[in-house]
Amino acid sequence: MYAILDIETTGGKFDEEGITEIAIYQFDGHQITDQFVSLVNPEKPIQPFVVNLTKITQKMLVNAPKFYEVAKRIVEITTDCVVVAHNASFDYRILQTEFRRLGFEFNRSSLCTVSLSKKLIPEMKSYKLGKLVRSLGIPISDRHRASGDAKATVELFKILLSKDIDKQIIKTHLKNNIETALSGKFLEMLTDLPTTTGVYYLHNEKGDVIYIGKGNDIKKRVRQHLTGTNRKSLRIQLEIAGVTFEETGSELIALLKENDEIKRHKPKNNRALKNSMMKLGVLSEVNPNGYIALKLTKYSDLEKYHAEFKNLNEARRVLFHFTEKHNLCQRLTQVDPGDDACFNVSINKCLGACKAEEPSENYNKRILQLFEEFKFPYSDMVVIDKGRAVDERSVILIENDNFMGYGYVNLNHQISNIEILRSLIRPMKNNRDARHIIQRYLRKSKSLKIIKLNP
Repeated sequence: MYAILDIETTGGKFDEEGITEIAIYQFDGHQITDQFVSLVNPEKPIQPFVVNLTKITQKMLVNAPKFYEVAKRIVEITTDCVVVAHNASFDYRILQTEFRRLGFEFNRSSLCTVSLSKKLIPEMKSYKLGKLVRSLGIPISDRHRASGDAKATVELFKILLSKDIDKQIIKTHLKNNIETALSGKFLEMLTDLPTTTGVYYLHNEKGDVIYIGKGNDIKKRVRQHLTGTNRKSLRIQLEIAGVTFEETGSELIALLKENDEIKRHKPKNNRALKNSMMKLGVLSEVNPNGYIALKLTKYSDLEKYHAEFKNLNEARRVLFHFTEKHNLCQRLTQVDPGDDACFNVSINKCLGACKAEEPSENYNKRILQLFEEFKFPYSDMVVIDKGRAVDERSVILIENDNFMGYGYVNLNHQISNIEILRSLIRPMKNNRDARHIIQRYLRKSKSLKIIKLNP
């Protein structure tokens, strides 16, 4: 749990500042669960430059509660939380100073979104909160007021969590907060899990990831691991000490994240996706009669295929679909391997390429159309799908026929402005597995919106 906060002060000498306004949003990594916003009477004058900056005047604070009157609420909302702030050393120091004046030691773990942003979103022009969030397309209102700045920091922190591919934020948090008691452990793990689409991570006592999975119902999938009786489930049950998750909204992003994270972390209990998921590839060659014939072969990283497939059933199903769609010959597309004329000739669904009756140039044109369908619809495009909330959309970015990564947007201008879109994207490797996942999903789904970009 995180307590994302912002504090406005009177200004003045170091360690003599007083708080004029405070906003704290309790955040569970996915949504705000509690909040506290209040003006505070600092019992000392506000520096003129601060009044000009924040528009908070001495008159506004006359009837505001003093710090000791809000201290209990601050303790409550930050208990068992990591304090998160933009330039956390300042806000955390101010809080500690105020509590020290009351004779209370305020100690919390803390994270700074400035240093995290420099690490996870490098090469930004500025890391000042206002300029940074605007460059990321995050709307911000009431700038230099505690509530407005804290809300913007929440949205920034969401982006930082999604870009934290090495899980350092979560891993550090787990190490400090993990429950090692066995009694009721599994039930407790399930309590806060959502029933939404996303990726989940099973951790051991050290915080290391021991298994990564995806599901359209995260809680249901994790429950299956904790109640299963097969060898893998029993092995996981012996080691598991915590569960974290990331809601994706989109099944496509869940598939891509699962594939990417497994290859990155190589959890001991994930075997299928550690290496390439591809088992078969489609090559082509011109036969003695001048027709382009497809050849289904065992997958190799050294070959460049028109398409790749996980298994023979998937390959035959897809090839059959496109053979029918483009009126191709089943013999030449490996749907019905053999040496004789294909069955479709007898029912007039094949124009006779297998018997060298159709002009090869006519047939080959249709095969080339098929090859185009194995590619992305556009070399530069955005695939828009469901988001994690009603007012949010997920985006997949393809540039120059390469998969760049995914992100989330709330506003149309974040999509139309390619620079903002690039800054919101969490990069992913443009490997064959990722491309196959996207192409397969595009073939299956009818609800996606695809926007062609101008390169």
